[in-house]
Amino acid sequence: IYPEEIVCLWASKKTGVPVKWVADRTESFLADAHGRDHVSTVEMAFDKDNRITGFKVDTIANLGAYMSLFSSCVPTYLYATLLSGQYNIPAIHANVRTVYTNTAPVDAYRGAGRPEATYLLERTMETAARELGVSPAELRRKNFITSFPHQTPVIMNYDAGDYNASLDAAMKAADYAGFAKRKADAAKQGKLRGIGMSCYIEACGIAPSAAVGSLGAGVGLWESAEVRVNAVGTIEVLTGSHSHGQGHETTFAQLVTQRFGVPLDSVSIVHGDTDKVQMGMGTYGSRSGAVGMSAIVKALDKVEAKAKKIAAHLLEADEGDIVIENGEVKVAGTDKSLPWFQVALASYTAHNLPAGMEPGLKETAFYDPSNFTFPAGCYICEVEIDPETGTTEIVQFVAADDFGDI
Repeated sequence: IYPEEIVCLWASKKTGVPVKWVADRTESFLADAHGRDHVSTVEMAFDKDNRITGFKVDTIANLGAYMSLFSSCVPTYLYATLLSGQYNIPAIHANVRTVYTNTAPVDAYRGAGRPEATYLLERTMETAARELGVSPAELRRKNFITSFPHQTPVIMNYDAGDYNASLDAAMKAADYAGFAKRKADAAKQGKLRGIGMSCYIEACGIAPSAAVGSLGAGVGLWESAEVRVNAVGTIEVLTGSHSHGQGHETTFAQLVTQRFGVPLDSVSIVHGDTDKVQMGMGTYGSRSGAVGMSAIVKALDKVEAKAKKIAAHLLEADEGDIVIENGEVKVAGTDKSLPWFQVALASYTAHNLPAGMEPGLKETAFYDPSNFTFPAGCYICEVEIDPETGTTEIVQFVAADDFGDI
């Protein structure tokens, strides 16, 4: 929260008119929160087979001149917990010292702690490969975690992953095997050609409440959803997450249309309206899909179950034979069906519902995951440098990301 935001609220209340704060780029560079100011010393140990036996990290992290909201946890809990990367490292020691300086405050900014950990680890792996005289790709491959779940020495427990797959995909797309020839061809033109890779892992879906509670957080990081099917069959989804331009309004609605086969324009997503929306935890930490959408799915499950009970009653069929698709509720293997809106209407007219069922078709769900999600991938960059001028060209950049089922 920036002071200007509070001043705008105060000024608007005083004057009774909307007040807007506009900063130019120079002001933003001087006064907005910055990110990633570390000085680190690292040591990595290998056995005779080039397998990592230990990793030691000593980091001095600049907090800037003042403490900000997340500044103390970014270079500690968000940084050290990912120092294992994609690798099976049996022993990791991280010592982080934070310091105040005369610079702008540091806060959570685009990944917050994760890029710092990945950069540090991957630079170390690249340097190690060169010092050991082995292929950077094969050194990584030899040390990949291949058995899951995997408990790292730095808190995280990876539930699943296939790091060889993303490495192979990136190397194939980048024609890694053909690099030596391209380097030789560049040399004939008086150019220097280089290639490098980075294998990252992320801890996303920032929750679980038990995890943040153990660190002293005063809130749980679950997410909530309410799905309201109206009497005409239109559907409102109230989510405790919030869109800051990521496109939640589309993606969340797609969940509903895929489930019930209703048109996209009959689904509305409501967020950020504290008069309407039940309590929620918002968007940050790559959580809106993994946590927010999961809450919506759980609410949809409840709506679907109730709709099938109503339809089975109306169509005099077994509940297990009811399917919902293309905006219709059908009895599988027959021509018996009802349009979606008719089932919705029936739930509210309530003249003919299963015995003991409450009218209406509106369900709420909360989702509190037991673990983070761990997307991973491999990026390969190839550059060409003119040694006479220092001009550097990125010839090719390849990214292979494993996000699970999309």
